[in-house]
Amino acid sequence: MFAITAARIDKDNPLSGLEAGERPEPEAREGWATVTVRAAALNHHDIWSLKGVGLTDKRLPMVLGCDAAGVDEDGREVIVHSVIGDPDAGGGDETRDPRRSLLSEVYNGTFAEKVAVPRRNLVPKPNELSFEEAACLPTAWLTAYRMLFEKAALEPGSTVLVQGAGGGVNSALIRMASAAGYRVYATSRTESKRERARTLGAFAAVETGERLPEKVDAVFDNVGAATWGHSLRSLRPGGRIITCGATSGDAPPAELTRVFFLQLQIIGSTMGTRDQLQRVAEYCARTGLRPEIDRILPLAEAKDGFAAMEQGDLFGKVVFTA
Repeated sequence: MFAITAARIDKDNPLSGLEAGERPEPEAREGWATVTVRAAALNHHDIWSLKGVGLTDKRLPMVLGCDAAGVDEDGREVIVHSVIGDPDAGGGDETRDPRRSLLSEVYNGTFAEKVAVPRRNLVPKPNELSFEEAACLPTAWLTAYRMLFEKAALEPGSTVLVQGAGGGVNSALIRMASAAGYRVYATSRTESKRERARTLGAFAAVETGERLPEKVDAVFDNVGAATWGHSLRSLRPGGRIITCGATSGDAPPAELTRVFFLQLQIIGSTMGTRDQLQRVAEYCARTGLRPEIDRILPLAEAKDGFAAMEQGDLFGKVVFTA
């Protein structure tokens, strides 16, 4: 089968480790299923893998990709949940299993014509969603859904800030938060992305680091070092930062005095459960919300999508079709 693999680890030039070509078809073990991939979505996780984060030389070559939608062995249209873990080991939540992994870390991923996953990781794809739209849900939209509706503990009418308007998680946050009745502020370094944020439902979009006209109840920050100080200063007393990543660095000044004096909360969030993925899919089907897709490319042109993500030349998701 044709696949996109990580063949080498290179922290300085990660895309040099990408290879496209034939790989053995997956063999489904007991309790697993094989899915014929119709669409797969790119994530920052895939570039981090090429830098050696979560992926070691010993596991190479590794088929990349976490997210996919396709057809299982019984002809059912499905979405693939990419968290490989035991819910019992995580107190009912597979994302808290200490031995959990994502597809493309221990097991081959979704940038291929076929992928094998535990059967419980398959979620029915609603007819209302295309394969390309459904493929965007398992990482970006699932992560945003959990941050909004589990971690942030907000009510309609709350005010929120989304740091960095262009990424897949952030565009999902803007869409879902505005649909839920939150007043949404977003930041971006470029006016074109700020305008796109407004079209997605943001109440206002401002230059990165610019002071907001009001303090917010929650900040969603996956940028890290470059925006952390602004996130802290944007919160009302008792407010929350929910973080799911740190693309600009994970060691900003903690500003502990501000944190304890204003009783701020810093909450980590990673992915979501299989059941939450099913709810995300139903949420999109019922509301008409759809993932923002920047471009759709054939799998053979995957390197172009990786390059666009590495350069930040995106608004929404890159989707590959097999």
